[in-house]
Amino acid sequence: MKRKFTAKLCSALSLLLLFSCSKNQEKKILDDVKNHHVIITYLTTGNKPSDSGTSEMLEKLNARLTQLVNAELEIYYIPWSNYQTNYNLKLAEKDGSVDLIGTATDWLDAWKNASLGNFLAMSDDMLKTYAPKTWESVSEAHWNVCRMNGDIYMMPEDHFTQWTNHGFMYRTDWAKEAGLNGVHSWEDLTKYLYYVRDNKPVLAPWNSDGGSSTYQADGYIRSKSDYVVANGITSTNMFGARKSNLRKLYSPFLEGNELVQYAKLMREWNEAGFWVKDVLDRNRLVDNRTDFTVGLTGVEQHHSQTWYSNVYMRVKNNIPGADSGFFWFGEESQNIVADTITHGAMAISAASKHPERALMVYDLLRNDKECYELINYGIEGKQFRINSSGYRENVPGSFGIDTNYWWGRNDDLEIRDTSTDWKVFDELNATYNKYKIDYPFSQIVWDLSKVSSELDAVTSVHGQYMGNICYGQIEDVEAYVAQFRNDLRKAGIEKLINEFQRQLDDFYSSSSKK
Repeated sequence: MKRKFTAKLCSALSLLLLFSCSKNQEKKILDDVKNHHVIITYLTTGNKPSDSGTSEMLEKLNARLTQLVNAELEIYYIPWSNYQTNYNLKLAEKDGSVDLIGTATDWLDAWKNASLGNFLAMSDDMLKTYAPKTWESVSEAHWNVCRMNGDIYMMPEDHFTQWTNHGFMYRTDWAKEAGLNGVHSWEDLTKYLYYVRDNKPVLAPWNSDGGSSTYQADGYIRSKSDYVVANGITSTNMFGARKSNLRKLYSPFLEGNELVQYAKLMREWNEAGFWVKDVLDRNRLVDNRTDFTVGLTGVEQHHSQTWYSNVYMRVKNNIPGADSGFFWFGEESQNIVADTITHGAMAISAASKHPERALMVYDLLRNDKECYELINYGIEGKQFRINSSGYRENVPGSFGIDTNYWWGRNDDLEIRDTSTDWKVFDELNATYNKYKIDYPFSQIVWDLSKVSSELDAVTSVHGQYMGNICYGQIEDVEAYVAQFRNDLRKAGIEKLINEFQRQLDDFYSSSSKK
């Protein structure tokens, strides 16, 4: 039996490594894989599932991984509560307890962790050898987006169509009752919320949990200007440029009138009672998304993909005659930027004891049909099935899986599901493609090392003020925003702007010489 397994393993590996390395390299890899069974730990954000569905899937996946590369996968979850801090603390341990790390340059501090030495610097040859299919599928331009000082620090999720730009979901049937042809501006949204308040028996027009201040303020600014966020500096979206002048870095939180106008509007919303009085009480147990899908609140704030892949069909199925729409931030100014290809990416821990095998496992999760379907959908016939129309649906009564695998999805292997209205997705995708620009700073690796203390201080000030601004908890709006900006200056925001402007100038200067 052992001899039969070894033969299958060598055969599978030979196919996996074909043309990717020399004969000597291939022999060394084959010997190592044949003789050493390893556990690869994959770190992701999200709460650990309490049911048995994920563990059942992993048993089947690990049988496949063992057959192909003599490895098995375990999942380490970083719970959503205070996830950013706990994620960075876990990576900083560098104790070899994790191997594959889900990351992102725009919301999970990927470049910061790379700069701190928490991610493995990978050479082109390493990727060609141990993740050959991924290497071939990613273009040179996209690999360059993942480089710092010549080395590659992550593998981009660049072969998967998604839109994670934020906005408000709303009830189109209620908007029609309010005399609106949909919600397409903040003014429309305000009129809609007044109508919901006065005419619908809801918990609140927006039963917010008080935690969406970053995207909410940034969303208003994008809608009323041509602001483009520079990802990878902070997760608070405080720095960027204008589409009309991508060479000039600025912060609309420090200058301009959009933040003042936004704060005034939120003051109006607060006085109008669009949310509960204790909206900022973090001890409140709120599930606004569920409330929205059963008609107990008027809006839900999140990103496009959440709407078209989750909320849209839930509203239609739960409430007879109901329908929903999506007001996307930037719609008024047709200001939309395509997701950076490192919005989801996979890195290897610098402390991994088995980095080569981790790459082999990733290559299979991303490119092997059986592994891909298991890590993304579960066990066919037990946790999902394909209906007569070719769409994927859950098996009734089964436990699903929760792997939060957002770091290597592949359109070539995706199976469209019945929970998404794909006509809605295709129409929204066409609209976005009409107006989108590619993310303009994808090849800039912002160096945060010289201004880390100022970044921490400015981020802290942002946290102190933005909750009150976003939920209208202030009397004198203009004075409060002025005080906020003054404290940002004291914290060093002008030094930050000058430093990142210098880096932006260097980028454009070096680009013009190529």
